[in-house]
This record gives sequence, C-alpha cells and structure tokens, in this order.
Amino acid sequence: MSPSAHTSFALLANATGLPWTEVPEWPAAELVRATAAELGRGARLCAWFGVPDDGGVRLVAIVAFDSDNTLAAGRSLPFTGAYPSLTASHPQAHLFEREVWEQHGIEPAGHPWLKPVRRGAGQAPAPREFFRVDGREVHEVAVGPVHAGIIEPGHFRFHCAGEEVLHLEIALGYQHRGIEAALAGGPHRHTLVQIEAAAGDSTVAHASAYASVQEALSGTEAPLRAQWLRALALELERLANHTGDLGALAGDVAFLPASAACGKLRGDYLNLTALLCGNRFGRTLVRPGGCRHDLGPERLATLATRLRTALAETDRAAGWLWEAASVRSRLENTGPVTTGQATAIGLVGPAARACGLVRDVRYDHPSGWYRFAQAPVAVWPSGDCYARARVRWLEIQRSGQFLLEQLSLGPEEGALAAPLPTAPDTLAVALVEGWRGEVCHAALTGPDGRHRRYKITDPSFHNWLGLALALRGQAVSDFPLCNKSFNLSYCGFDL
Repeated sequence: MSPSAHTSFALLANATGLPWTEVPEWPAAELVRATAAELGRGARLCAWFGVPDDGGVRLVAIVAFDSDNTLAAGRSLPFTGAYPSLTASHPQAHLFEREVWEQHGIEPAGHPWLKPVRRGAGQAPAPREFFRVDGREVHEVAVGPVHAGIIEPGHFRFHCAGEEVLHLEIALGYQHRGIEAALAGGPHRHTLVQIEAAAGDSTVAHASAYASVQEALSGTEAPLRAQWLRALALELERLANHTGDLGALAGDVAFLPASAACGKLRGDYLNLTALLCGNRFGRTLVRPGGCRHDLGPERLATLATRLRTALAETDRAAGWLWEAASVRSRLENTGPVTTGQATAIGLVGPAARACGLVRDVRYDHPSGWYRFAQAPVAVWPSGDCYARARVRWLEIQRSGQFLLEQLSLGPEEGALAAPLPTAPDTLAVALVEGWRGEVCHAALTGPDGRHRRYKITDPSFHNWLGLALALRGQAVSDFPLCNKSFNLSYCGFDL
C-alpha cells in the first residue's frame, strides 16, 4: 500500500480544501509523534505554523507524500507553554519550530539551537548569541547585514580555521515585513499586491498559489484558458531567472562572455512576460478566478517568434559556459551537499534536484494546466555548484520546449470566471513549483469566510540551511559562488 494510505492525517489534493473540523486534532505531543511518523515513512514537511485559538495556540502540520501526489494535514489542540521538539528527530522542522516560538511564544522543548528566525521580531524571549567555535586558530568573518548596492539585508558569520569554513551561521529577517500578519482578515483590496510582493522575482508563483487557494476556498476552478496563461507566465519567470543565474555564476568565475550574454537574455525573457501582461515581473496577470489579461493571436505569434530567438541565443551562451575548462574546474566539487543532507533538511527546487532528488511540484502534485502538460524533471547527482548550474540549464531547455509546444496548443479563448465567496471554517493548501522551488500557501478561514490565518512558505525558507552546509570544509572565498548557486530570497524569507 502507498505511504499515505496509512496516515492518520486528513488527506487532500494540491489546490484543494477541507472543512477545519475534518482536520484531525491531538494534544501537541501526539501531533509531534504523528508528524514524525509521517516524515519517517517518506513524507516531507511543507508547512508547520501556529493558529491562535481559545487563549492558546494550535499547531498545524502540512506534509506531502510526493510519491502519491497527496498532501495531508493535522493539528493540535490549543495549548500554551512547551511541546516536544520535532527537530530533534527531523531537522527539516528546525526553522518552522523556531518561527512558531518567535511568533507565538510556544517553546519546542529539546530544540538543538533555539533562537528567533528573524532579527528582533516576535514574542520569544531572545537568546540572540551566535554559535561559537573555539580554538587557537579559529577566527570569525562577519559579512552584512548591510551590503553594497540594493541587495537586501542579511548577516553571514563564518567560523574559519585559516581559509577553511568550519561553520556558517545565517541571520536574516532584518526588514520585519509583516506580510502574513497583514493578510489576516482578508482578502482586502491590497491583498493581491502584498502577495505579489512576497518575493518580487517570484511574482507569478506566489500569485498563482494565492489564486489557487482562493479558488479552493470558493469551490471554483479557473477556466482552462486562464490555467494555460498562468503556466506560460510561470515558465517565462523560470526562464528569466535561471538565465540570469547562469550569467551571474559566469560572472563570479570571471567568464565574461556568458555573463554579459545571459544578463541581456534575462531582460529578453522579462520582456516576453511584459508582452503577456504589460509588466516584466508578471504583476497584475494572475487573480483568483482567472487572469486579468489574455493573449491575442498577434501577440501570441510575436511571443513565439521572440521566444525562439531568445532560446537560440541562450543555447549559444550556455555553450560557451560549458565548453570552458576554467568554468568547469571552478564549479565542480565546490559547495557540495549530499543527497542524504538534502533529504534530511528538506531542500526543494533546483537545489534539491541538483542533489539527485526527483522533487518537483509540477510532477509530484500537478494542478492547473500541469495536469495536462508537463516538462521532464531535471536532476543532477553531484550536489555541487556545477550540479546547481546544470539543473538550471536543463530546466531552461525543458521550459523553453514546453512553452513552444503550449503556444501552439492553447485552449480557445473564453470568459474568465469570477470567484464565489469563500467557504467559512475551511483549510486550503496550494503548492506551486516556482523557479526557486516549492511555494506553499495555506489559508484558514473563520466563520465569516475571511482569512483567520494565512501562511506562506517560500522555497528559500527550506533552502538557506543548504547554503550553510555547502560551505562546510570550503574556502571562505567560495562563499560568493556558493551563494549565487543557490540564489535564495531575503524578502521571501522575511514574511
């Protein structure tokens, strides 16, 4: 039997909901044991968050059974004080538990390194000291939180023996953005704008997850034409960012031809998104119930022509990159993460697939247009900077081919539906494979049908620890290259 057949959690498909009363509840310690049992049987943690209730806090767990294309949800009874830490047995829970402690003051007893996730935020009594490595030859290198240019704040503290990194601690959350708190009581007039700004370079991914959640809460489905348009925009978003990342990696290893070419091509792909909806980052395109813009025959033909040109130029620029021995020697064996480490900490997206994990929401939990058409999952086994670059290149090729096929196969034009009022006391969950990886949105409505709690998990929340592991045993000078090979979001982490 499949793993999900044995679960004591409530099962649901991606982009669906279920009544809050149908989510099984246990005392907090029992929820931890039940979640640990699911993770031990191959599930992975998508979200773990608190919901204030009856003077206490309920813990909510959302797990994914990828092999079964199934999600599952469980919750605790309201409580205060402490509960046994899930992190002690399953490291992928470590940030989730720290975040719940920070936001609600609920302590995961036995957590191996309990401190707030975001600098200076929340209710938690705050031991803010950094991890220390002692020794006569050990020294610390601190970077940030203020960086040059327009990069967002983040602090990186390296513990080094000579040039070798023994440990990297990453401290983020200096902006205190408060998006999740602002979403409570919604949808408001400004909710969609806030969703699109959760991680601006993943606008389409987050907007699509939000729209899917709202449609699940209202018992509606976007028309096929709208689902098709969302898939086009999501793959264009992937093309733009992966191409930009290849250029940035080329720049970090001083290979300027590919760096310059890919920087220009990123702009070309962004312009194709603007052709689709008038905005280079896809803002204003996706809304609950459908899309605000359609693609007429003339613009469709123009998009296809420009896409073919951009893909051909990207192929040429990538060829320069892979043919250069200096590039390969710099990327190979730099910043490796093992398959076991990736599984234990719950990596998602290209970072996970570069460690040999076949983990892609479009394949594991297809929804929307991906129920009818998919791109092959791109995997590389070595887990190093080279693998993360190669996975991006494979995804550029496969997303490009997907788009060319879909531009000639789109459904007929039709009206875009309006969503119905959302159901009261309902939990809905949607996963979307953004270009960084899994975007998870979970919404719980109250008796009035409005958002009682809205939880967003950006892929960066899963993946920052992967960067820390990649630096262990590496030269401190490898940090810029490793950092760029993950290219994680500061703002997507600070919600």
